[in-house]
Amino acid sequence: MNKRWPAAFALAGIAWYASDSLRHRREGGHGYELEASLDVAGDSFLRATEALTGAPVSYGNDVELLVNGDNIFPAFLETIGSAKKTLNLLTYVYWTGDIAHDVADALSQRARAGVICNVLLDAVGAMKMDTSLVSSMEEAGVRVRRFRPVKPYAIRRIANRTHRKILVADGRIGMTGGVGIAQEWTGNGDDPEHWRDTHVRVRGPVVRGLQGAFAENWLEATGEVLAGDGYLPELGPVDGGGAMQVMRSSAGVGDTDAEALYFLAIASSRESLDLTSAYFAPRPAFIEALVEASHRGVEVRILVPGPHMDKEIVRQAGRSTYERLLSQGVRIFEFQPTMLHAKSMVVDGIWSSVGSVNFDNRSFQLNDEATLCVQSRRFAAQLLEVFEQDLAHSKEFRSGSWRERPLRQRAFEQAGRIIRREL
Repeated sequence: MNKRWPAAFALAGIAWYASDSLRHRREGGHGYELEASLDVAGDSFLRATEALTGAPVSYGNDVELLVNGDNIFPAFLETIGSAKKTLNLLTYVYWTGDIAHDVADALSQRARAGVICNVLLDAVGAMKMDTSLVSSMEEAGVRVRRFRPVKPYAIRRIANRTHRKILVADGRIGMTGGVGIAQEWTGNGDDPEHWRDTHVRVRGPVVRGLQGAFAENWLEATGEVLAGDGYLPELGPVDGGGAMQVMRSSAGVGDTDAEALYFLAIASSRESLDLTSAYFAPRPAFIEALVEASHRGVEVRILVPGPHMDKEIVRQAGRSTYERLLSQGVRIFEFQPTMLHAKSMVVDGIWSSVGSVNFDNRSFQLNDEATLCVQSRRFAAQLLEVFEQDLAHSKEFRSGSWRERPLRQRAFEQAGRIIRREL
């Protein structure tokens, strides 16, 4: 048995015990039904996403696609260095490696230059961070806080984390996506030591949505309301910019904004749906949404991690859905070179989402998440070009051969499926 299995099962058991998510989760086979025919290329779709999620659609925005650490981190450090008044960084993962020091040094330099620097770290996700980095930043004037520290009286919310990855400079330039601050994310995603991920940098009115996602978590952690022109300046449209929105989602009673957005996008697809997810373990309602899309003639392609996945129990839980999906025409690929940590979706070659949202219950119901939504054929084409490149390094599964997998493999899948709701 893989040496990670015992630890994975233990962690899953702790999450199940500690979480109060069963209190608010939609259970069982109750799915969704879209009562209108929407086109993701049209204004009616944008109005629906705005109404369901409360995320305002803004126009005149520019987005830059960044793939893997070799492209992401230079832009990340450049954005930090550009700040003149305020700098906000929110991350789930802040671990170790040269990049951890580089980011801390860049933040410290801006703080010494008089920039107000706020750093919010998830208390669980950033547990492996070198505490000396926190000390050095604080000595330079950076305000470092931890989101939901683990406390005995709050043990039942230990599973509810902020999974958002957000950087905002002066309220004018924003970055988000899937990348964490650690050695694993450096490089070009072409070997097991360097992960494959996707990030974006945006300018225009949509940056206010990223700032809001940061400010919401900062308010909970500190009680401070971030306001004023340094954080929320007037943002005019960028020439030639397009329609975008930032969906932010939090655990709560009933369906989350992430669930509503993803279902609406899947149900509105007409031609193609290309999903990349680091952690793919959907509940039945979303399995059926994908199947229904395939039945409508939509080409549904799903790209997930392969043998280098960092959480094997999640991989097995996701694999328990393959038989149903493959038998109904959905195509599934597993990425082979390294851990695939990206989270993106492209619908009908025009509407896209890039952010921190995985296709699992943890993102849909347990965590605070954020994703950038873009209605643009140009940007969708860029994402699809990367998707096709990833498929060239992936293994596709076929329905017939998948049904012949060994009993031992099926047993692992069922073990993962049992605790899928807490993954």
